[in-house]
Amino acid sequence: MKFSATEEYGLRCLLRIAKFYEVEKAFTIPEISKAEGLSEHNAGKILRSLRLNGFLESSRGQIGGYALTRPPEQIFVGDVLNTLGGKLFDDEFCSTHAGVFDICTNSIDCSVRSLWKKIQSSVDSVVSKLTLRDLMGNERVFNGVNNEIIPFSKT
Repeated sequence: MKFSATEEYGLRCLLRIAKFYEVEKAFTIPEISKAEGLSEHNAGKILRSLRLNGFLESSRGQIGGYALTRPPEQIFVGDVLNTLGGKLFDDEFCSTHAGVFDICTNSIDCSVRSLWKKIQSSVDSVVSKLTLRDLMGNERVFNGVNNEIIPFSKT
């Protein structure tokens, strides 16, 4: 099971921009590229996709660049991942992995499909509640006992 490089880089770019949301700083493609170790071409493609999907807005000019369209606590990681790469497992999975057949040979009674669905459900239950704000800062968002993610407290 893998998340794509686009998903990883997209989240990193959003987190970099989110950390400066309060001071209303916009980031240029060269700034993001340098900070995240990406080519300007790759950073530009990712930022464009995030803008077209409503996570970022862009402005021109000397103080222009990319900024979040809404506060970090209103941007869910699941939405970002679905936009940049889609789900790990969806209903099309079985038809695209059927080998030389039109449908999977186990399409009626498939124990592997139930495993993938359970994994997808578990991933969805975490990322659908997790926001950029929850990921901001350092590694303290993880509880060392069971690696459970501790959501951002609004107190």
